[in-house]
Amino acid sequence: MSLLTLPESAPFVVALGVLLLLGAVEGITLMFGASPSHWLDGFLGTDPPDGFLGWLHLGRAPVLALCAVFLTAFALGGLVLNALALNVIGHPMPWPLSVPLAVLAALPAVRACGGLIVRLVPREETYAVSFASLVGRVATMLGHARTDYPAQAKTTDRHGHTLYLMVEPDESVDDLASASDVLLVRQIHGNRFAAIPNPRPDLL
Repeated sequence: MSLLTLPESAPFVVALGVLLLLGAVEGITLMFGASPSHWLDGFLGTDPPDGFLGWLHLGRAPVLALCAVFLTAFALGGLVLNALALNVIGHPMPWPLSVPLAVLAALPAVRACGGLIVRLVPREETYAVSFASLVGRVATMLGHARTDYPAQAKTTDRHGHTLYLMVEPDESVDDLASASDVLLVRQIHGNRFAAIPNPRPDLL
């Protein structure tokens, strides 16, 4: 515990705090039928990037899962470095030195764990279908949307996979109530859509 109170350990303690905060936010929002993780994955799009980000499995594994792995590896790596420095030289490593080393140590962990996540928990939210093909489908509002104030909604693609979208009222509509079913009438950009109240309750 004394290691956690050292000024040199502050970046790693903050990383652990952010990790706990992300977990709490995800857990609380899931209770209300929303998910920052799904929204963020949808916002980033459907195509995995190439190069370094692709090497980290960004776009293939859930973004928040990769963030959690990075924060955990970064924090533990930094604390281990400080513990070793205390034992070897009698004082912790200065954070301008330990932080870059901890980042370098965390990246292979993200690569390895990201690959495992891809195999065990394949993403179903964005790859089965392009967002453009969702026009004409019905979504359920997870929040109250008004003009210029979109809210999260969820729908399913033709394969039954759940997709999380940002939805705002079409020009002919003032607002879209939370928990109401809406018809996606056009794609604005990425995972952002305009919608109207569902005119046919039997429409899927």
